Amino acid sequence: MQPDVAADIAELNTTLTSIETVIDVEDLRKRIEELEAQASDPSLWNDQEHAQQVTSQLSYAQGELRRVTELRTRLDDLEVLYELAEEEGAEAIADADGERAALRVEIELLEVRTLLAGEYDKRDALVTIRSGAGGVDAADWAEMLMRMYIRWAEKHKYGVEVYDTSYAEEAGIKSATFAVKAPYAYGTLSIEQGTHRLVRISPFDNQGRRQTSFAEVEVLPVVETTDHIDIPEGEIRVDVYRSSGPGGQSVNTTDSAVRLTHIPTGIVVTCQNEKSQLQNKVSAMRVLQAKLLERKRLEERAEMDALKGDNSASWGNQMRSYVLHPYQMVKDLRTNYEVNSPDSVLDGDIDGFIEAGIRWRMRDED
Repeated sequence: MQPDVAADIAELNTTLTSIETVIDVEDLRKRIEELEAQASDPSLWNDQEHAQQVTSQLSYAQGELRRVTELRTRLDDLEVLYELAEEEGAEAIADADGERAALRVEIELLEVRTLLAGEYDKRDALVTIRSGAGGVDAADWAEMLMRMYIRWAEKHKYGVEVYDTSYAEEAGIKSATFAVKAPYAYGTLSIEQGTHRLVRISPFDNQGRRQTSFAEVEVLPVVETTDHIDIPEGEIRVDVYRSSGPGGQSVNTTDSAVRLTHIPTGIVVTCQNEKSQLQNKVSAMRVLQAKLLERKRLEERAEMDALKGDNSASWGNQMRSYVLHPYQMVKDLRTNYEVNSPDSVLDGDIDGFIEAGIRWRMRDED
């Protein structure tokens, strides 16, 4: 085995050992046993919400254990793979090099997870996407972004619950709010907050001109029962109305959609995706609580002079550009990470951007 290959394998082993220590593999196994015992209890589903939390945590923990143990097995096998490859020739060595490169990518991605140590990083994520400047193209772009994040969640087998979708008249959406349900979803997706810019030939322009459009992504941690967010009933105005779908078509014939207005702050949230008014009100209250929790968190940071001058969700801060014409590129303007395959990115392949963003944020905070 070449000295540089041996040194690289040793470095990967050091990194993976560090990850195993942080994750605490034995503790993770014990946690899986506890969750499996809870999941096998027939009475678990008497509380649907708690049952979903247990099964989600179990699925995530099993996936984490499987991921780290498979990486350990592959890394342990790598030296043997090289020994056999040296006997078989150049093609086998190239295959071993490919496996080593793939292991580096996967180990580095797993290492990023160990960097998430913020107060709310372990929580589910509440994602809101709003169309910005650019007319119908911006509304279409907002819908493309929503699909991108949902596809990313699906690829990782994370649950998604859509709370509200406000459709634009011609195409696309004005806004949408949905939850990504997985441990560390907030810590992972929080790096995506900001303004996303799309440059392309507009499919809505009969002269085929290039169009630049914008959409804003907001990511909040989902509120838990341990959070102290008390909202007196007198501070909330509740409006009910009929749910509507694309083109203004009615989704149902009852006034089941709910709009909550928090009078002191002016924050407005809506939910219309559930069938009953009560379900929509419960979902809308969760979104409102999350927004108020974030507001409280930012105020506390400002008081401690920890809030930086650049608001990551402001329209002036373009954090990523997606260019489909005259060339093909997606580039993060904070990390300078870029790829030349926007189609795969828009189909949910954003792990590289997330990893680079989390590392950038860690350096920025040091």
